[in-house]
Amino acid sequence: MSPFPRPDYARLRRYDPERAPVPLDLSDNTNLWGTHPAALSRIRAASSDDLARYPDLYADALREAVAERFDVDPTCVTTGAGSDDVLDSAFRASFGPGARVSYAAPTFSMVDAFARMNGMEARPVPWPEAEADPSLLLAGDPDLVYVCRPNNPTGTSAPRPWIEQLLALRGDNGPLVIVDEAYADFAGETLVPSAPKVPRLLVARTASKAYGLAGLRCGYAVGAPEVALEIEKSRGPYKVSRLAAEAAAAALRDEGGWMADVIEKTLRNRARLHDELVQRSLRPLPSHANFLLVPAPSGSAREDAHALRAAGIGVRPFSEIPELKEALRVTVGPWSMMEEFLAALDRTFPPEERGP
Repeated sequence: MSPFPRPDYARLRRYDPERAPVPLDLSDNTNLWGTHPAALSRIRAASSDDLARYPDLYADALREAVAERFDVDPTCVTTGAGSDDVLDSAFRASFGPGARVSYAAPTFSMVDAFARMNGMEARPVPWPEAEADPSLLLAGDPDLVYVCRPNNPTGTSAPRPWIEQLLALRGDNGPLVIVDEAYADFAGETLVPSAPKVPRLLVARTASKAYGLAGLRCGYAVGAPEVALEIEKSRGPYKVSRLAAEAAAAALRDEGGWMADVIEKTLRNRARLHDELVQRSLRPLPSHANFLLVPAPSGSAREDAHALRAAGIGVRPFSEIPELKEALRVTVGPWSMMEEFLAALDRTFPPEERGP
């Protein structure tokens, strides 16, 4: 008789970002300007059938909107309950138990979990080494390669020539390469339009960040039709509710231009917050996302996050970050929120009490 649970599940734990409620939560990189108004309008117009009946098998409304937005064929689009669902399905479709997943680390924390959940071996490569030599991500013949661009939690973004070099080194018959573009709306560049033309490339995106739809759990990815099809088979039908798919589709079409305004405000406040932190001798990493990764003022990210949470501000602690070691991730939002964060930072960590 097979044991339950699987032996390798013993190392897994339920996801817990230790995010207790606080008056101002800057820890999860969601849109602090709120939800796209077109998405809200669709949800407010919900009917009984939207909830009582099953949704489309594969979220056709969202697939069509993605296809229009990026000028690709709908057969190149796959969807899921958040980009997490798309990533998990892609991992499962890539290979069976014992397969190897290579990724540049540190990165999105769920990548290691998805590998373990699917019985795969996670093989992290330190970002500085991978950046200097992308072939290191292909060492040992991995079955899947994951790159987050812009990267979470650092906010840095691998240059497009680096991605092209990685794909060239891999060749047409190498492993599936997933480029996670959860934060690409803030970077001003995307690989989505070219993804269908590149064998075994999947570019994943989400409605959770720029569009303010994290609560709806809606994501998508684009690749060649044969790649998208395998992801669809892996994830199964009915994963995206009708309201989520149609609200996300309305947001993607962005007919009123709301997104451009929010992104412009985010980039402006990101630069302003960066300068304020530099003046406090806390130089963040250069960011292409809607957050900054900041050196921990005392030298202990976990302790500093707890101290700020006690002051009413939620941030996310990280350790073992190249260049910074201990760091705090701070979501960028309206300037009034950034002023509140800076005031709490100054009260909690006066200059004379900050670490080196």
